[in-house]
Amino acid sequence: MSAVRSPLLDMPGAVPASEPDQAVAGHYGDPLGEQRLLASGDGFVDLSHRGVVQISGPDRLRWLNDLTTQRLIDLPAQTGTETLVLSPNGHVEHHLMLVDDGTTTWVHVEPGTAGGLVDFLSSMRFLLRVEARDVTDDWAVVWQPVDQPHPEFPTRVDPRADALHGRELFIPRKQFPAVIADFGRPAGIAAWNALRIEAGRPRFGVDTDHRSIPHELGWIGFAVHLNKGCYRGQETVAHVANLGRPPRRLVRLHLDGSVREQLPAKGAQVLVAGTVAGHLTSAAYHHELGPIALALVRYAVDDSAAAIVRDADGTDRAATIEPIVRKETEPPPGQRARMTLRAGLSRRPAQE
Repeated sequence: MSAVRSPLLDMPGAVPASEPDQAVAGHYGDPLGEQRLLASGDGFVDLSHRGVVQISGPDRLRWLNDLTTQRLIDLPAQTGTETLVLSPNGHVEHHLMLVDDGTTTWVHVEPGTAGGLVDFLSSMRFLLRVEARDVTDDWAVVWQPVDQPHPEFPTRVDPRADALHGRELFIPRKQFPAVIADFGRPAGIAAWNALRIEAGRPRFGVDTDHRSIPHELGWIGFAVHLNKGCYRGQETVAHVANLGRPPRRLVRLHLDGSVREQLPAKGAQVLVAGTVAGHLTSAAYHHELGPIALALVRYAVDDSAAAIVRDADGTDRAATIEPIVRKETEPPPGQRARMTLRAGLSRRPAQE
């Protein structure tokens, strides 16, 4: 299902965002001013293009707990969290932002992905008392820089204390124009995206690819619980957590602000010491930090190294690296155990 076009695109000054957010406004004429509005705790962001899934039935949390990466079986009502659906090989297939209101679990996902999520969930229902429905046509999501539940609408208050901390409201589309009229001035998704990059939060399908595993994106702890029962893809999660390191990791790039050309495009190469070390996944102009970006680079890249971002047209821009997923300073516990064992074996006297 394609994303539902927002009525706010008909507002004077509204400029459609780029894919995958083209169904909402990128900005309303003042991108940096809209960021400042949100940073001050005012305004709202139209996320009505995101997919909405409703999950009902008394077995819903136990069911989701068994299928996804987060511990949900004892999730308290009105507590916001996030979780992932992984492939059997541990690659990320869906990123769910959810809250349970005591009778229903409310989920919002990337535009156009709700149908696929519901198809997967429904195929795993078996005899459990659950039902998953794609209700994107009937419900819209709005983000506000507010940390209190709304008294009328299902609300997911984000548990992370960062630049994107706020709440997401699930509002009936029929009531959407009337409700948001009381929310003040709108900010485009470009402003929300800049705060997202400041917070170091990846988006599924934007900052991920078909090879992405949770450890690369900083989702361990936030969307992945390492001490829970089995779920699809858990072997990869456990293996990387205990015995090794991910092949790539997410970093934030601070781009040379003296270059006034267009921001580098998704897929631009990140070079370190003249060698391609990764690629840029998303970029934005931040109202305080200037041009910033997220990138996936090789795990071993030195965070103190000077970087160059090279766009498809050959334009180079200097950048500094700020880690989001940090390199470990020593081997993981499982690897240390194996190294200790090997060292012990190597010190054994030779048998006669």
